[in-house]
Amino acid sequence: MPGQPAASQQPLAGRHAVVTGAGRGIGAACANALAADGARVSLLGRDRSRLEQIAARLGGPERAQPIPTDVAEPAAVARAFAAARAGFGPVHILINNAGQATSAKFTDTDPALWHTLLAVNLTGTYLCCREAVPDMLAQGFGRIVNIASVAGLRGGAYIAAYAAAKHGVIGLTRALALEYATRSITVNALCPGFTDTDIVRDAVANIVRKTGRTPEAALESLLASNPQRRLIQPAEVAHAMRWLVRPGTESVIGQSLPIAGGEVY
Repeated sequence: MPGQPAASQQPLAGRHAVVTGAGRGIGAACANALAADGARVSLLGRDRSRLEQIAARLGGPERAQPIPTDVAEPAAVARAFAAARAGFGPVHILINNAGQATSAKFTDTDPALWHTLLAVNLTGTYLCCREAVPDMLAQGFGRIVNIASVAGLRGGAYIAAYAAAKHGVIGLTRALALEYATRSITVNALCPGFTDTDIVRDAVANIVRKTGRTPEAALESLLASNPQRRLIQPAEVAHAMRWLVRPGTESVIGQSLPIAGGEVY
């Protein structure tokens, strides 16, 4: 039909993808890439209005469904996946993108902050994998991409809780990849450097507030370790995700791929 991409241009036609943290940044970019490849997309996130806007942009209720949820709450995640299945059937692809970052001295990292960052970044990833994997096992097919961080590869000062959570995401990725290596389920992680998202904008504002630097100087300090000296764009992360879930990457399992402008780990 006129205006419709050819089947060969939609390698994910017939697949159901769940994207967490889909309301903005990397999550929204991933949802857009998956829909472009023909997948139906369940959009999970906290901001209903943003999810509804993105769902409308991706083609409406036949192509994308907004499902407000808190990935840190087990009951909420179970309800969200039940709603996702009710709309689009079993889950084939899971993109665990929901995350939260807060910087603080370790001595100022109280138990509440510690548990919050682990709950959103690590436990949320676990809960969503736990919901999706049975569908994937039943179908004999699955693709899981966890959005981790370069902080999960090298750590960093003033981000003890965040770095610990992202290291945990990488450990979980490796464990699941090996457990399901013979079951046609691939599990990988993407590790972006500083990316043009709300998290980085908040980090810049925090540096300005605490140090009195200009926003430009604050951003420059964040980019000092990036050989390209620039922010990663969400679409670049989505492009790598797109490669991992398309046919032809069946032997790519348990990897943690930096998307960081040349930083080497």
